[in-house]
Amino acid sequence: MCGIWALFGSDDCLSVQCLSAMKIAHRGPDAFRFENVNGYTNCCFGFHRLAVVDPLFGMQPIRVKKYPYLWLCYNGEIYNHKKMQQHFEFEYQTKVDGEIILHLYDKGGIEQTICMLDGVFAFVLLDTATKKVFLGRDTYGVRPLFKAMTEDGFLAVCSEAKGLVTLKHSTTPFLKVEPFLPGHYEVLDLKPNGKVASVEMVKYHHCRDEPLHALYDNVEKLFPGFEIETVKNNLRILFNNAVKKRLMTDRRIGCLLSGGLDSSLVAATLLKQLKEARVQYPLQTFAIGMEDSPDLLAARKVADHIGSEHYEVLFNSEEGIQALDEVIFSLETYDITTVRASVGMYLISKYIRKNTDSVVIFSGEGSDELTQGYIYFHKAPSPEKAEEESERLLRELYLFDVLRADRTTANSKGKSTQGKNCPLPSDYICNFYLMLLFFSRQNGIEKHLLRETFEDSNLIPKEILWRPKEAFSDGITSVKNSWFKILQEYVEHQVDDAMMANAAQKFPFNTPKTKEGYYYRQVFERHYPGRADWLSHYWMPKWINATDPSARTLTHYKSAVKA
Repeated sequence: MCGIWALFGSDDCLSVQCLSAMKIAHRGPDAFRFENVNGYTNCCFGFHRLAVVDPLFGMQPIRVKKYPYLWLCYNGEIYNHKKMQQHFEFEYQTKVDGEIILHLYDKGGIEQTICMLDGVFAFVLLDTATKKVFLGRDTYGVRPLFKAMTEDGFLAVCSEAKGLVTLKHSTTPFLKVEPFLPGHYEVLDLKPNGKVASVEMVKYHHCRDEPLHALYDNVEKLFPGFEIETVKNNLRILFNNAVKKRLMTDRRIGCLLSGGLDSSLVAATLLKQLKEARVQYPLQTFAIGMEDSPDLLAARKVADHIGSEHYEVLFNSEEGIQALDEVIFSLETYDITTVRASVGMYLISKYIRKNTDSVVIFSGEGSDELTQGYIYFHKAPSPEKAEEESERLLRELYLFDVLRADRTTANSKGKSTQGKNCPLPSDYICNFYLMLLFFSRQNGIEKHLLRETFEDSNLIPKEILWRPKEAFSDGITSVKNSWFKILQEYVEHQVDDAMMANAAQKFPFNTPKTKEGYYYRQVFERHYPGRADWLSHYWMPKWINATDPSARTLTHYKSAVKA
């Protein structure tokens, strides 16, 4: 978790513009740097660092003696950097995984470079020799990136939108800021005056494609064929490898544990991998909830089973409601289900920062999109339609689940944690899993294939392995008094009927349909006026007449609880 920021072709004083970069200081409390680009007085890089690897030489922008014309600012982790280094016999100057980007680019250009990266990343690469600027982002947008660009060639990029919205430019009173699309890279020409011109925007990877870097991966050889036992064996190999390669850090690792299937499998596999790596500290796991929270009880069972050093964080409705303003400011969204789920993650991340020394935090986000884990998938009209929906959700991860995981763990006052997403939304696993259309994904219970894969592993208790889906924002409270009901009761007194009657006039784009949605939109507009288009649409279940995104409002959930 770091913060990157860069300007090209600024008409205003750089020392004033650089104040905007301090808006993302929470992403990297260990160090920061601003550096002007030689020969371009109106171009500069800014970087806020959370030191996870190479504390001595890991500062950015990264520049190495061999390529004095290359400047790199990036946020992320490149898991195969050592493999690439060994294969191509690159001479490294630092221990920073991102250095591989410079070597690969010099060897084969931007397209080959970005396709060879196995990891999560967002970067700005400047080549002063060819006068080119390159922007790139990982397939699922695990690492955030925003850009603002004017018609006359002023370009600004940042890890979070809040680092761009206060920038000034002579040609426009309102600088348009938008997310840089995941799975894409952009090539821009750099002009002598520091301004840029976009040359091309390229989608370099689709979730169904086998990644180019697979040719050089050291993953255990997969078994050929699609017999059920072969498939399960391969999934276990891919899952274990996905967790293992994410241990690339010099800082202490912890794991969020809701007691659901995904976070439980991640925690159990992570603990196993840490033992094999002979890490000297116990794995810390963290659960959050109110009294009678089913998540707290389930997480406790998992922690006892795997033997982690477990922490439970209790909060009440007042604490959750008081966090809403800061949560929405951090998220940069007003999506209802994202805000609901983010409160618990924000509070537990705050606890981790204050009370523990765990810095790199694993979590279970992203699995439901790939494995069709949401309850509404039971209503899919066909396997093909379910597959299409799964791919759509994967494309939109950056707007919802991985956005939540990034912002709630990054938000900090003086100390930061690095959020990790579930290993399942990675190039290798997605490519393999999406080939399994002919397997029944539900079979009476969501994520059946994933559950069956670990049936005989004893990684987690059987009752947790087959525990029905419980959304994080629901599971932190009791079934009798759901978190969404607590929130709706609160906003009932904050938004009146007259305000709702005027909602379409006040908010013509993504007009809120409920008082809860109206309240979140009000808070968002106070922090980011006129920026509602950052969210293209609300997250809602499909194929059903749902009026609320909570799983607890669905018929399937209610019947499962009664049973």
